[in-house]
Amino acid sequence: MSSKRLDVHNSTIPQVCVACEARHRGVCGTLNPSQLVKLSKTTSKHIFAADEELIPAGGEIRHYSNILSGVVKLTRLMADGRQQIVGLQFAPDFLGRPFRSSSDISAEAATEVQVCSFPRATLEELVRESPELEHMLHQQALKELDEAREWILTLGRKTAAEKVASFLYLIASHIDPERSIDVGPIQFELPLKRADIADFLGLTIETVSRQITKLRKSGIIELEGTRIVTVPSMTVLQRASAADII
Repeated sequence: MSSKRLDVHNSTIPQVCVACEARHRGVCGTLNPSQLVKLSKTTSKHIFAADEELIPAGGEIRHYSNILSGVVKLTRLMADGRQQIVGLQFAPDFLGRPFRSSSDISAEAATEVQVCSFPRATLEELVRESPELEHMLHQQALKELDEAREWILTLGRKTAAEKVASFLYLIASHIDPERSIDVGPIQFELPLKRADIADFLGLTIETVSRQITKLRKSGIIELEGTRIVTVPSMTVLQRASAADII
């Protein structure tokens, strides 16, 4: 990995973990202090620049990570060289496929990404000691399955306008997942280029740009330049995405 490495071993580890989002909302939240000490002895923090690869497809899995900040895109490469973005991950998601020696999906930084990494062997040892950790990993796997099913609906049944609105709602809702749906405007920078958004949604770049313009003209979003989006009302954006279909 060509990422920059940060030192995390200068403090008492439970103290370091207190300020970590993954400690509170991620898989590490299931560990007791002694288990956190054990994990911390093998952890390292890394910063990846946008477009830098975190996990290569087909490579041996030696480490897992907690995403501390930024957005990671998961990509599947086809035999003829075409690729498809199959998912996005956000802080404090767990990055990696437990109990597998390799992965057929690559992970790449969509924005600058900071992760806390630890050896596969350490995590698997902690899983054997902690049913709560295994349960949390299971919960994340089920969450990802639910999101994949939702995205099948988006790709298979929604209109181009609803697809683009769904994408924007996905990003906006992960900026601060604990906030109420409408407590004021929310602003974020698009983590993907227009070409990647088009790839993710199964649309052309021109269609993506056209639908973003329509959302802006209708007042559902505000746009500063090409990347900074403000959502005045998450409820209105949710309706535009047809995310409340039951």
